[in-house]
Amino acid sequence: MVTAESVKQGIQNGLACEHVEVIGDGQHFQALVVSEAFAGRSRVQRHQLVYAALGERMREEIHALSMRTLTPGEWKAGG
Repeated sequence: MVTAESVKQGIQNGLACEHVEVIGDGQHFQALVVSEAFAGRSRVQRHQLVYAALGERMREEIHALSMRTLTPGEWKAGG
């Protein structure tokens, strides 16, 4: 079974992050991901970076993932 912690670890392993929070019930997850890699990117591009970090897990193990993707500056400003 997929856990919020394992999703968090997958994101952190595949993307340089300043902060990651994940909550969920084993199938549906919500994440807050803060990364400098998001600078200058659209919301879709930011989500694609997170999906890439999770790789095959997004297709095979994780049913749904909603996320807020912020740069460190956006996060500090209350993003």
